[in-house]
Amino acid sequence: MHSFEAERADTYFPSPAFGRGERAGSIEAFDVAGWSDMIAAEGRVAMPGALAQSAENLEEQGHGLPVAGHPPRMLSARERELFASAGRREQLEAGRAVFRRGEFGRSMFVIESGHVLLEFAGEAPDKLIGPGEYFGELALFAGSQARPGSALATEPCVVYVINPESFRDVLQREPLPMAQFMLRSFADVVANEQQSIASYERRHEDLSRMLEALRQNPDQMQLARQQICTDDLTGLCNRQGLYRFLGNAKELRDRNRRFGLLLIDIDHFKQINDQHGHLVGDEVLCAVGSEIQEAAGPTDLPCRLGGDEFALLSQVREQHELAERAWRITAGVRQLRFPRTAPALVVAVSVGGGLCPENNDWSVWYSEADCALYHVKGTGGDGAHVMS
Repeated sequence: MHSFEAERADTYFPSPAFGRGERAGSIEAFDVAGWSDMIAAEGRVAMPGALAQSAENLEEQGHGLPVAGHPPRMLSARERELFASAGRREQLEAGRAVFRRGEFGRSMFVIESGHVLLEFAGEAPDKLIGPGEYFGELALFAGSQARPGSALATEPCVVYVINPESFRDVLQREPLPMAQFMLRSFADVVANEQQSIASYERRHEDLSRMLEALRQNPDQMQLARQQICTDDLTGLCNRQGLYRFLGNAKELRDRNRRFGLLLIDIDHFKQINDQHGHLVGDEVLCAVGSEIQEAAGPTDLPCRLGGDEFALLSQVREQHELAERAWRITAGVRQLRFPRTAPALVVAVSVGGGLCPENNDWSVWYSEADCALYHVKGTGGDGAHVMS
């Protein structure tokens, strides 16, 4: 069965003569630089540096920005209004595929009502997103490209289809809020890539140390294994790696930031193992680990301390930055779905933490964050508490 996007697309020519799958009669694909040039050409938005400085002005002018603690893909009220005015409104029945993995696309989608399941075939955790959220934006910004995952309507849905022409229209009418939207979207992509690169680099360093030890003396195999600092299941840093990092914390810390610590505990994890089995439990651990990594900044260290306990050692300027990471983790985990192994399973986490006093050590940091965590646990879980 064809997806909604494939049925609505212009005729598709996979021939090399059409490059990366351009469609007959469609407008020429813009790349990111093209969008940026278009913004600058409007004259009302001069430079990206000025855009970053005008976030406060947006709220004063009524444009609004997404509220802290909302899911990462949540649009502001103003952004939803603009996309609704420019996009094509479509109704989807339950079970309808918006697009499928590997299909070429050019459009972004904004959900007005209902929920959509984003499936990534094991390469990333599946996500259930709802009203006010958007998806498929990379195809819009980067031109015709294969979708990295599938999107499926889990119930009757109404979505707005934002193709390059309609996005260009709203960008010309309202360049400032749209430029802010683009910068926010690009920043999320860059942050995710930086975390993935950091994870691969840690694993590479671990394997290099192990191989070097084995070359020096085969009897050192056990020692090499003990020196591995990456959790095999989630790919995050493990407790030993965290302690090694803390040993060099003074040299590694950004002088313009403070350390902040978040402890993350999966709610009712034992019940998940008992009811669904340990293989599903492992899948949940990996998915939660991915959410923590996605919420982390480029200088943060996401860790699995053991069992269902995770930590995020962050470097932040203010307490609200740490709180935003905490709420992003809780919101992201709520959206996780496991349609192939446990379709009815909904996962939640409790997050507690605070800024780390420079004159105290890890044990004090951990103790204070643990108190905040148990405050959340005591109120039922599925939330966050970050102390100042």
